[in-house]
Amino acid sequence: MARSRANDYDDKRQAILNRSAELFSAHGYDRASMNKIAEACGVSKANLYHYYKDKEGLLFDVIRFHLEELLEVVEAADNPAAAPETRLRGLIAALLEAYRDADSQHNVQISSMRFLPAERQAELKGMERDLVRIFSAAVAGATPHLKGTKMLTPVTMSLFGMVNWHYLWFKSTGSVSRDEYAEIVTRLISDGARSLLKPSPKTSKRTAAAE
Repeated sequence: MARSRANDYDDKRQAILNRSAELFSAHGYDRASMNKIAEACGVSKANLYHYYKDKEGLLFDVIRFHLEELLEVVEAADNPAAAPETRLRGLIAALLEAYRDADSQHNVQISSMRFLPAERQAELKGMERDLVRIFSAAVAGATPHLKGTKMLTPVTMSLFGMVNWHYLWFKSTGSVSRDEYAEIVTRLISDGARSLLKPSPKTSKRTAAAE
């Protein structure tokens, strides 16, 4: 007879995932053994195996649950009917808020996905692409001159560069709040992209001279 799950199975599994994410982030996935994971989680190795048969499964779920939460939050915040910059700012603010207290999971996503088999990486990267598609549509709305051009993807990924790495310097007690940083990023994207695809002054002068 299969062993039944305890009522608190999901809560205990989530606690294991959270502690594993902290361990992987602080010391590296490749240096974490199941013994170390069990010790960090405060459970026996046998109990850990009740939830995960190996650390690959742990790593996959740490990243998968993190991406699922990000997608859920971003999809709920997306409002295509809003003014373009309002929509973009709302998405950025929602993503920054979703990253609150998730530094370890985010760091593991960035640094350790490469340790997973190709098929598992493909599933997770598909979720990442879903996030990029949502933001790309919002960026295109705020910068309509980039829609359909080769510059839309670099600008969208630059947005993720600003947001995804903010955990390295951002402090909740600092001079800028998450909400204020969402406004900064929105301005940098919408205002900064206005001159893209326009010839630079030097290029214009050379063209005029050649004519």
